[in-house]
Amino acid sequence: MEEKSKKDHRVLLNQGEENELEVFGYQTQNLRRAFCLVVSVLTCGVLLLVFYWRPQWSVWASCVPCPLEEADTILLRTTDEFQRYIRKKVMCLHLSALKFPISKNPEQPLVADSHSVINQAVLKPELKLRCIQVQKIRYVWDNVEKSFQKVGLLADSYSCYDIHHMFGLGLTNEEQEVRRLVCGPNAIEVEIQPVWKLLIKQVLNPFYVFQAFTLTLWLSQGYIPYSVAIIIMSVLSIVLSVYDLRQQSVKLHNLVEAHNKVQVKIIVKDKGMQELESRLLVPGDVLILPGKFSLPCDAVLIDGSCVVNESMLTGESIPVTKTPLPRVGDSMPWKSHGEEDYRKHVLFCGTEVIQVKPPGQGPVRAVVLQTGYNTAKGDLVRSILYPRPLNFKLYSDAFKFIVFLACLGLVGFFYALGVYVYHGVSPGETAAMALLLLTVTVPPVLPAALTTGIMYAQKRLAKKKIFCISPQRINMCGQINLVCFDKTGTLTEDGLDLWGTVPTADNCFQAVHSFTSGKALAWSPLCAAMASCHSLILLDGAIQGDPLDLKMFEGTAWIMEDHNVDYCDFRTSDSNIIIKPGPKASWSPVEAITVLRQFPFSSSLQRMSVVAQLAGEGHFHVYMKGAPEMLAKFCRSETVPKNFPQELRNYTVQGFRVIALAHKALSMGKLSEVESLSREKVESELTFLGLLIMENRLKKQTRPVLKELNEARIRTVMVTGDNLQTAITVAKNSEMIPPGSQVILVEANEPEESVPASVTWQLVENQDSGPGINETYINIGNSSVPAGEKGSCYHFAMSGRSYQALFQHFNSLLPKILVNGTIFARMSPGQKSSLVEEFQKLNYYVGMCGDGANDCGALKMAHAGISLSEQEASVASPFTSKTANIECVPQLIKEGRAALVSSFGVFKYLTMYGMIQFIGTALLYWQLQLFGNYQYIMQDIAITLMVCLTNIFSLLLISALGITVFIFFSDFQDIYQGMELIPTITSWRVSILVATLIQFCVAFFVEDALLQNRELWLLIKKTFGFYSKSQYRNWQKKLAEDSTWPPTNRTDYSGDGKNGFYVNRGYESPEQIPKGKLGWGGQTTEQHFWTRL
Repeated sequence: MEEKSKKDHRVLLNQGEENELEVFGYQTQNLRRAFCLVVSVLTCGVLLLVFYWRPQWSVWASCVPCPLEEADTILLRTTDEFQRYIRKKVMCLHLSALKFPISKNPEQPLVADSHSVINQAVLKPELKLRCIQVQKIRYVWDNVEKSFQKVGLLADSYSCYDIHHMFGLGLTNEEQEVRRLVCGPNAIEVEIQPVWKLLIKQVLNPFYVFQAFTLTLWLSQGYIPYSVAIIIMSVLSIVLSVYDLRQQSVKLHNLVEAHNKVQVKIIVKDKGMQELESRLLVPGDVLILPGKFSLPCDAVLIDGSCVVNESMLTGESIPVTKTPLPRVGDSMPWKSHGEEDYRKHVLFCGTEVIQVKPPGQGPVRAVVLQTGYNTAKGDLVRSILYPRPLNFKLYSDAFKFIVFLACLGLVGFFYALGVYVYHGVSPGETAAMALLLLTVTVPPVLPAALTTGIMYAQKRLAKKKIFCISPQRINMCGQINLVCFDKTGTLTEDGLDLWGTVPTADNCFQAVHSFTSGKALAWSPLCAAMASCHSLILLDGAIQGDPLDLKMFEGTAWIMEDHNVDYCDFRTSDSNIIIKPGPKASWSPVEAITVLRQFPFSSSLQRMSVVAQLAGEGHFHVYMKGAPEMLAKFCRSETVPKNFPQELRNYTVQGFRVIALAHKALSMGKLSEVESLSREKVESELTFLGLLIMENRLKKQTRPVLKELNEARIRTVMVTGDNLQTAITVAKNSEMIPPGSQVILVEANEPEESVPASVTWQLVENQDSGPGINETYINIGNSSVPAGEKGSCYHFAMSGRSYQALFQHFNSLLPKILVNGTIFARMSPGQKSSLVEEFQKLNYYVGMCGDGANDCGALKMAHAGISLSEQEASVASPFTSKTANIECVPQLIKEGRAALVSSFGVFKYLTMYGMIQFIGTALLYWQLQLFGNYQYIMQDIAITLMVCLTNIFSLLLISALGITVFIFFSDFQDIYQGMELIPTITSWRVSILVATLIQFCVAFFVEDALLQNRELWLLIKKTFGFYSKSQYRNWQKKLAEDSTWPPTNRTDYSGDGKNGFYVNRGYESPEQIPKGKLGWGGQTTEQHFWTRL
């Protein structure tokens, strides 16, 4: 019973997501609450201040644990390493407030979908539901599942059939009202924080509270000039902070406010079309897309198609074509329907619809999926409002040292009590002086000074056109030791140049057509595929779209026109675009082509296809383009040349971008049949047409930057969606893989029937096949990495498919591969994010540099994401460079290191200053003396402020030293009296100066000769066996001692020890391997597997 009670008291919110939270239920007790109120009054509000800093203590003090079903107060705790707490009150929404009668019958659902969380959340006959609001998202209590569920979105469990038939006709007015009350408004509202609220938040910061306490003590002791100076500094600091926060709040508010007031048209069930304000939209509404339109919500397209500009999400202004959700009758969730990428059906909030293509006579329609902060744009705004905290060692160590200083201050407190009691001083003055010594150890300017290096670094980065939206990450850049690079547009030129085509005929490759020859491409199915199989659109008379598609289309010398009545042979709507030969095109028997249906390109599918009609023909054609390895799978085997792998390798090893094209004719003659075709039906039994070869040159900055990073011992990794062979060649040409290094290809396969998951290791070798050509081939013999060349001279390369198989079936092997993994090709956006996370688990500080299109997830996941976008700031990335090459990476790391060294130096300087002042004050206490007002002003303001002026720090320090020595030996009584100094005899002063000089020399020697002596510390570490605790260092050490690593030219299989499958001994420690397996001896891996079978 007790276990059940504990389970009811705690549940997980957003399980498995990045913002996962633990939820605990509490019930307020009036007696406890009254007791807390009394204690708060007695402590003059100190308890309330503590509760403000620690909300969990407030809940524990005034509430008792209870089942969540009965809770009126909710305590939420993050499941990350920071374990932060949030307190929330449970709110009740009453449906009786609606203007129409609602049935109180528990059997009658409130909304059409009987499985909706709304039906399960409303209590009948009370007609109320309980909810909480966490980080702008509303959650309601599900009385069936006994947990809090997110509202403001349609569940992912709906099938395509459900969306079309349950929501396709719209919602009734009554259901809309219920959903509006429960889900809240469809608005991304960023409140402009009032100045008084920002002021209170700043003043209640623990640092300023401590400072207020300190100043009260100083004023009580008559240190008025010093206290006034500190008060002026503090007020200026608070005013500047409030001003900055207010400006940020206003900018963010203005950024999102325009999208909250869009007039939209929706379809109301049984009533037809209705116009309303976008903030009244609810999930399930049917939205009409009129044309150019800014989307106020996330919606799934159900009728027609449209072209969308998603630059707000991706940072690239490339038009994206969206297609309607297929009308299928299965019960499979709509997002996982077939193998298709669901995003091609989804219109995201904040993106711009720039063109619509209605289906016949009806309008383009979409069903609202998510509203408000549940949308893609809402999620981005929430990531700005509630950024993920950074676990940075400098800050955690600094906090620990400040705690040590506070403990030292506590020792001083008791020391002062003892001294003043011993001298018979009054209790009041004794307490004041003891508290005074308690506050001396922590310098009041320490937190502000720690951000000085960051502030200067941010200014310098802005001059270099590198913009930052998360300044705290600048310090983290100083520790980056691994950088992941996208290839296309990052390491190589963004634009592609056409090199040639390699057509096929009679199952053989034909002569290459070179575009540099100046001859027009002759008419053929290959030419038709290049002219029609793309996502280009005609907008205001200009062709727009993906640069690759644009280059390919330009190579045909065909042109695009709007639909014209002259082409009456086409049975199409007016929204279709006509493609016809241009003036420079070669002769063609076809007057024009029109694209009737498009299956857009997806990075996860690695292909796209279109259904087109040639003028004058009564049937239709399918044209397809994509990654050669992928496209060949959809072609009839007899049409694919036998030397296809070798021909493909010939071009990819030279760094060319290769695209394959295919075609088939459709026997059907009705347009309605084309519109109902599934992608699986279209993309099958095709005829292989040939290869399109495109040149992708390295940027001139790539090789020197990679060399600089390598010399700085910073690892570089390529993460690309391109071909694996192309990636290996680019890595070698850019010297990411140094000359003479070995490349081992890792190919992992999913389990099939009785064959378990396998991983094959193949050594890739170089062979000169002619002048100027460095050809790569895969050796299948018995060679291995020479024993003398082990260590960091080998690099693993793999595809996204292999990475996924390793992740799922060889998870314990993955870290061993990652410490020497350099090339990851054919990686989907999700796999890129996963790879960055796996590197972070090995304790790497990871930087990610990409073009911002398919790299958004990885850019957000990395410690420092750098987007090479043209926009001044990208929401997806902490850093954005307006210079579109990787020179920004070493610049950012340098500035990060400068900021990190500055922060560390400032911290050492100020903490040592605090300890010196503490010891000096403690010595004076023995004589019942104190430093004078002007001494404190000189120390705390003149000296400590110098660290904030880093450009002229040395000059100011020398000036301060000169002034101090002058005052020390001047013997001007007026100066001594004015500054409240008591002069000592000259010999004492000389002794102090000599001692100071000796201390300076010793400190300088210790700092430079010992603390900064890298060779000495490496020798000490080696002598005493101290090694890095980083996971990747430990793996490198283990693998260097492993004689079986790296494996080459063999295949290993997964297994659990029960089914007899072989598990390679090199992957697990002897303790983990059953004794039976240890006795298998020296047979080959393949023999183990087939023998056991």
